[in-house]
Amino acid sequence: GEDVIRTGKLHLVDLAGAESVGRSFARGQRAKEAGRINQSLLTLGRVINALVANDYVPYRDSKLTRLLQQSLGGKSKTLIIATVSPSQLCVNETISTLDYAHKAKNILNKPTVNQKMSEKVTTYFNIYINV
Repeated sequence: GEDVIRTGKLHLVDLAGAESVGRSFARGQRAKEAGRINQSLLTLGRVINALVANDYVPYRDSKLTRLLQQSLGGKSKTLIIATVSPSQLCVNETISTLDYAHKAKNILNKPTVNQKMSEKVTTYFNIYINV
């Protein structure tokens, strides 16, 4: 009831997609951003592969994987939405996205409820213990 406080976090992450700099004709700042997106996605792929294989997990290799650490093999419930295109032009990206999603589906999390006693209950137990 009201004597227990439950908390939770919600992470919404749009992973965009692998940015093909050559096909998108990105230049300058946009090309650098595409490179950073690709690097984060590669690191996320390594983390997913390591979790599925029960190997060392390189969470610290990227800000993205560090942020998602509890969602990837941690104590959280995780949902992945893979958005794909029916276009023949995007077949490589679609296959890559589905491969990512399939691997991520094989990660086993151990969800737990984050709860703690309210201050009222904690105070009561402290008084009871010190009597």
